[in-house]
Amino acid sequence: LNIALAVAITATLATLAYVVANPKVGEKFTEFYILGAQGKADDYPQTVTPGESAWVTVGLINREQEVTAYNVEITIDGQTAAALGPISLEHDGKYETRADFTPFETGENQKVEFNLYKNGSSEVYLSLHIWIDVPGPG
Repeated sequence: LNIALAVAITATLATLAYVVANPKVGEKFTEFYILGAQGKADDYPQTVTPGESAWVTVGLINREQEVTAYNVEITIDGQTAAALGPISLEHDGKYETRADFTPFETGENQKVEFNLYKNGSSEVYLSLHIWIDVPGPG
């Protein structure tokens, strides 16, 4: 009985040492978000006066388990309006900045896209969007 108990304790300690030495790597992802004027995921610009810029706060949190470089491209109806980056973040690093954009043309329901690129890739990693109206004269 004592020998069985000693073997069980030794096996338990060996398993514990293995788990501590080789932790399970969590899910790899990036938190990508935009915030409105009040610092919440609400109150985004909806109507923008022609020739004037609007803004949102763009935020990133790196959960990729390694240093990662990011670029953000802001487009309005497919036309590049602004860019951010390169932004290099350590694991668990956080970045927030004000991102200004100016519409090119008047019109309703213009799609403002925030495209995130990772590690110099030309392929969009994540994408967010809002809709704005840019009223014409009169």
